[in-house]
Parts: sequence; structure tokens; C-alpha cells
Amino acid sequence: MIKVCIADNHPVVQHGIKSYFNNSNSIEIVASVNDFNSLQNSLQSKSIDVIVVDIELEGLSSIRDIKSLIKEYPDSKIILFTSVSEKMYAPTAIKAGVSAYLLKTVSLKEIETTIIRVNNGVVIFSDEVKKTIEELKKGKKSDRLFKKLSTREIEVLRYLNDGKKNKEIAQILGLDEKTISTYKLRLLAKLSVTNLVDLLNKAKSLEII
Repeated sequence: MIKVCIADNHPVVQHGIKSYFNNSNSIEIVASVNDFNSLQNSLQSKSIDVIVVDIELEGLSSIRDIKSLIKEYPDSKIILFTSVSEKMYAPTAIKAGVSAYLLKTVSLKEIETTIIRVNNGVVIFSDEVKKTIEELKKGKKSDRLFKKLSTREIEVLRYLNDGKKNKEIAQILGLDEKTISTYKLRLLAKLSVTNLVDLLNKAKSLEII
């Protein structure tokens, strides 16, 4: 049996995947967590073959945390399962050692197939991601920007795109308004723009939002 851990913020996602594999003869869900700290605890206490984790998991700050997991638990394969565009994180994820990148629009059957293939040592990424990797190797500046953003910065960026003000975003995320301003300044710097309109346009062109 392939022992799997599901790490996702949303109980509905966890329940759906667990229910699907209830009677599986090849895959067993041995852990289901909703934050990064719980994921680390599960890895310390259980033998896990494959981790299905959302890049937006609570407490997961960036792809660097994923890289640390891979280094600390080399026998556990990681599948990123997320709604964030492949172009945003997948190339960096490949370099970090992630085994697959799945968007949340895929079927449960595809998740099952990916888990089995990843457990057998196969690395699975779309043709679009492979193309992006080639562009990165060629040093295309516009395609290098995505790897610099943290999960929280992407979250703030999405709320800005929805037309929300700093104060509103701060209330939603439970943060200080000054902290949101800091995130906004970081986003402007990382995407090499000077105003909100250009920031959102750049983010859209990179398929971040």
C-alpha cells in the first residue's frame, strides 16, 4: 500500500480525497492535515510515501519550505496540489525536487494515477511547464519574476486584483494594515513596477492572478 498524507487548508478537499480512497487496494490515506506544522509532525511520527500538499497551506511560507521537507524526508515524494498557476511555481518546484504539480481542476482519478506514478519514481509536469523551464534557461527576464513571490504575497496580490483596499485585506487576513502595505511594496519591487495598475497587469501577464 502507498501511504499518503493530504495537506490542505480545506476540509472539503481532504474529505473528498479520503472518501475516494476509502476502499482502495493500493493507496491508504494515513494522515490528513490543514497546516504546515501538523504536516511536519505527521512526517516525524508516520511512514509516508507520498505527500499531496497545497502550496497555499497554512504556515507554508514559500517553496523553500517544500525544499526543506524534501531534504529532511528524501523518501517521501511530494505532489503540489493547488489552484495557483503552473507558471507561477512549477519550474521552481521542479528545481526543489517536487515530483508532480497538479491543479485543483483535475479529477480524483488523475490524482490516483499521479500518486501511483510518483511513488514509482516518475516526475510529472505539463508541457507548458517544460516550455517555461526552457525559457528560464534562456534567461528570459519576464519569466524569472514568478519564483520570487511568497504564498502570502500572492494572496495579497489576489485581493488587490479583486479591488480590495489595504485595510480590507488586513481585516480578511488578520494582519496589521502596515503589514499589507509592506507586502504591496515588496510586490512592486519584485515585479519591477511602480504602481498598482502596472503591478496587476504584470501579474496577469505572468498568469499569477
